[in-house]
Amino acid sequence: MKIEERLKAMSKLGEKISGLTQNEIKELSSKARMANGWFTFDQVTNALEGIAFLLQEEKLKKWANRYEPQNHLPKIVGIVMAGNIPLVGFHDLLSVLISGHFAAIKPSSDDEYLTQSMIDWILAIEPRFKKNVEVRNKLKGIDAIIATGSDNTARYFEYYFKDIPAIIRKNRTSISIITGGESNAELRSLGDDIFSYFGLGCRNVSKVFTPKGYDIRTIFPHFKGYKEIIHHHKYRNNYDYHKSVYLVNRTPHLDTGFLLVSSTEDLVSPISVLYHQEYQDELALLSILEEKNNKVQCIVGHKYLPFGTTQRPEPWDYADKVDTMEFLFSL
Repeated sequence: MKIEERLKAMSKLGEKISGLTQNEIKELSSKARMANGWFTFDQVTNALEGIAFLLQEEKLKKWANRYEPQNHLPKIVGIVMAGNIPLVGFHDLLSVLISGHFAAIKPSSDDEYLTQSMIDWILAIEPRFKKNVEVRNKLKGIDAIIATGSDNTARYFEYYFKDIPAIIRKNRTSISIITGGESNAELRSLGDDIFSYFGLGCRNVSKVFTPKGYDIRTIFPHFKGYKEIIHHHKYRNNYDYHKSVYLVNRTPHLDTGFLLVSSTEDLVSPISVLYHQEYQDELALLSILEEKNNKVQCIVGHKYLPFGTTQRPEPWDYADKVDTMEFLFSL
């Protein structure tokens, strides 16, 4: 297939996803939730909307036009997918298929159903992709690898795949920079960055930086639209556990009734907890950000990504700032 045909097929996939009914999404999410209790109707809906956002035809063309496609022999590219949020590995699959390579997919056991459903839709739209995609239990005989996991699994991936070209992703998180000049709408949108997918994604904000003297409690009323999150049993278990730890250890913290806020220099907060740190001035903040750079996926703020957009990446917004398409076209 020519790249134009591959792009067209993916834009049709976006149209199919946009046309799914609530009942169809309910059926998808109920089956997905059997393997992963975090995959609620709202979270699966959010993930599908994010993929449809990616697959707009003009965006796909703009993305592909950044590269010079090579007349290369297709390589077998292994994809080890994470399962922390629904369909989190889709962009890697999209990139491999658009580049013309063969995708050997190892889905997470937490996200097998949705991943297989997406592959089935792709093949129904464009049967010629059957020559380019396969789900495998083991990734042997591959030419390159894109693997996403924790810092611990990354060390295993780096050793096991040391002899082939690789993109190995580790733990990352996202942060927000508050200046004090944010509108009410921006602070409400920050809630999307914090609470979407229960905070499980690397693009979720797990820490906010505020100017010295800023009262962090002023942002809490803007999160009230997410107060029902406490009724999800897995989220509630995390909230109760961390609240108990803070109380037993007499750790100073703030409590909204559905979110705990702790002041610390640490970066990656647990589920149901938002970390907070003050900064003296912009120069001091830049120094902190430089030190944390290799652990930060997104930064939200007036000079960075707009509030509320972390879980709506464009096709060219690559994880860990590593250009996946450039990697694939170089094989």
